[in-house]
Formats: sequence, structure tokens, C-alpha cells
Amino acid sequence: MASGNGIEPPESAEKSIGEVVGDISQKAALLVREEIDLAKAEVGEKVSKLAKGAVVAVVAGVFAVLALVYLLHALAWLFVDLLELDRSIWIGYLIVTGLLLLAGAIAGLVALRLLKRGTPPTPQLAIEEARKTRIAIEDSRR
Repeated sequence: MASGNGIEPPESAEKSIGEVVGDISQKAALLVREEIDLAKAEVGEKVSKLAKGAVVAVVAGVFAVLALVYLLHALAWLFVDLLELDRSIWIGYLIVTGLLLLAGAIAGLVALRLLKRGTPPTPQLAIEEARKTRIAIEDSRR
């Protein structure tokens, strides 16, 4: 006769300690395996979503780079029109190239400045916490 939860009731309410420990270890092992399977499924789903997002981001980046090329091309033609350089179109492109080099130099200098501020990369908080822990241990031994 099955109980309401689908599990057969034990024939005897008396179980040995060994049987109880065996049941507990089996159920604990089952629980751990199910938790691991759940974690694997969850991680797999998140990795799949991240991969799809990364692919879409790469496609967006390609379109952005292509749009930037057209924008720079239009900017060069704008300089040609503004300076009325009908026969010297290359001057418009030269101006755009100079602006790009200037922007690159400024970005490089800012990057260099930021990198100098971050070196050397020492974990100051972790070192301080380790020092406090060492002092606390030494004080507790006294």
C-alpha cells in the first residue's frame, strides 16, 4: 500500500543505524548530484545567452566601424566644400587624417597617464587585512 507521496512505507518502523546512515548518505549524494546538474544547466543557459549577446555585439561593432568610415569620408568632403577645393580633394582627406592622428595622440597620452597611476598593481586592502589578521593572531597567543 503506497502512501500519499508515492513512496512505499517501510515494513517495519525499526531500522538499524546502518540502514539509516546508508539512506541518509544515498539521499545526500542524490541531492548533491541534482544540485550539480542544476548548476550545469544554469551555467550552460547563461553561457548560451552570453555567446548570443557577444555575436550580436560583434555585428553591431562592424556596423559602427563601417558607419565611422562613411562619416570620416563625408567629413573630408565637407572640408573640400568649406574650403572650396574643387581640384584638391586630397586636402580634405589630409585634414581628416590630421584630426584622427591628433585624437589618437591625445587618447594615447591619457592612456599613458592612467597606466602610470595604476602601477604597480598591489592589493593594498588585502595586504592591510592580512597584517591585521597576523596582529590579531599574535595577540591571541599572548
